[in-house]
Amino acid sequence: MKKIISIVIMMCLVASLAACGGGSQPAPAPAQQDASGGSSAAAKDNSDITIVMVAKHEGISWFDDMRIGVDEFAADTGVNAYQIAPEGGDPAKQVQMVEDLIAQGVDAILVVPNDTKSMAPVLQKARDAGIVVIGHEAPDILDSLDWDLEAFPNEEHGIRFGQYLAEAMGGEGKFASFVGMLTMTPHMIWWQSAIDYLAENYPDMECITPEPIEDRNDNKLAYDRALEVLRAHPDIKGFTDSAASGAGIAQALMDRGRSDIALVSTAVPSMSGAYIRDGYMDAGLCWRPADAGYVSCEIALKVIRGEPIEAGMDFSKDGYKNVRIMEGNMIVGDAPLVLTKDNIDQYTF
Repeated sequence: MKKIISIVIMMCLVASLAACGGGSQPAPAPAQQDASGGSSAAAKDNSDITIVMVAKHEGISWFDDMRIGVDEFAADTGVNAYQIAPEGGDPAKQVQMVEDLIAQGVDAILVVPNDTKSMAPVLQKARDAGIVVIGHEAPDILDSLDWDLEAFPNEEHGIRFGQYLAEAMGGEGKFASFVGMLTMTPHMIWWQSAIDYLAENYPDMECITPEPIEDRNDNKLAYDRALEVLRAHPDIKGFTDSAASGAGIAQALMDRGRSDIALVSTAVPSMSGAYIRDGYMDAGLCWRPADAGYVSCEIALKVIRGEPIEAGMDFSKDGYKNVRIMEGNMIVGDAPLVLTKDNIDQYTF
């Protein structure tokens, strides 16, 4: 009898352990979930993935071209990729757009920030929600991004501004420098690098203001402020503009018949080509916005899929082959373009 009771007790213990998960076979792992409780984006079909580019400014040629690249990526991959941007380039509106995308639970947010300091906290909020975040022109907020994409080292680009301006001005005279906003970090890096280069190599060149002049990427504002400079400094010999609104300065020079004054600006052919051909802009410095938009989407999709991003890898667009990785999570291409009277007819964007 005692033996029978012992066997019964042992059988009960075994049954109890099995019910509590104490057997040797592990329970199946739960399906991976994103922050909203849905299935992981890595397991989704491309058609179920949403990637949104939040550009700086609606309705200007630079970001119209960037939209072409985002739309091309959507067509090539079947991903739901599209671009939005605030009217007037308002930083607060841009931040609110990102907030809205977080609420929608998109898979990736791409941002070209108007004000990196105000944008950084909301981008971190997006990452905390499980959203992939890719920056472009955002080298000072790397901690808030999965990756940042730069078309080239920003300091090198600033030196290009200085080199082309010095050549056009004959290495001497006063000049004025414009940026979109003082909060646009790459613009400020380009400006400072140009100033440092000129101070070291062309001591007879003088910037008329201790800080650059803001034109908010707005051609009309750039036009008006260029006229103010011309009135206040009749001996001015040159301008630079880090923003894509140098066409406004060029129009002011054209209206005054001042092709003798140098202008080196960020530019796209569709906006500034005529001024370059007619001699009112000496050099347009740029990279192809559409290509940067496409590659930013490409990076986001790789991160969503859990694919590695490595130095030396090739992305789909020229200028983004054999990329460098700098500062841990900055992807740096080699995509500078210099538009001049000699080559402007080669470009159509």
